Amino acid sequence: MGYVDRLLGENERIVFRTRQHPLVLLRPILGYGIPTGLLIGLTVAGGILWPAFALPLAVAGLALTLVPLTLLIRALLRWWNEVYLVTNRRVIQVGGILNKSVIDSSLEKVNDVVLRQSLLGRLFNYGDIEILTGSEIGVNRLNRIADPLRFKQVMLDQKAALGERLGLEAPAVDETTALLAQLEALRRSGLLTEAEFEEKRRALRKRQEDSG
Repeated sequence: MGYVDRLLGENERIVFRTRQHPLVLLRPILGYGIPTGLLIGLTVAGGILWPAFALPLAVAGLALTLVPLTLLIRALLRWWNEVYLVTNRRVIQVGGILNKSVIDSSLEKVNDVVLRQSLLGRLFNYGDIEILTGSEIGVNRLNRIADPLRFKQVMLDQKAALGERLGLEAPAVDETTALLAQLEALRRSGLLTEAEFEEKRRALRKRQEDSG
């Protein structure tokens, strides 16, 4: 079982999963990949031009290459491990390679969703989403995620479905409470004896437990 799977509660399932758009990797690839390639090229060229110094040049080149190469690998791992999930209960943002950070927003607390897409975002299908909630955090920002329209659609659909489920569950509790109040009123008015009241109260409780 993976780390993400262990975050899920009972009967909770992932409905949609996405990451930041692969275009965000362009900067680390250019910033770290090109220097890595240049250093390797210079090391090889130096070994060809000065065969007598091939070994020390190779060692020096390898040592210098490790810095941008390590930074490039770290950027790739951070991108891969940062995921954005929509479940049937909440929105979850997971980040970090070894040290994990998790931010989640309950769907029932989501007040509004703001989607921003530039022209390039519309062309390459990425954008920023802000989830406004009633929690202390207030705003959960998802930057440059892939397929933001689908993410927003699925999230709103699951929020509506959750609201319907909660709405279906509420009347049963409210109905039982109302019936108990009516029985209590009948008992106080003398229309029901204590024995009749207790019998009907137990029957209501049993029906509630059976339906639950």
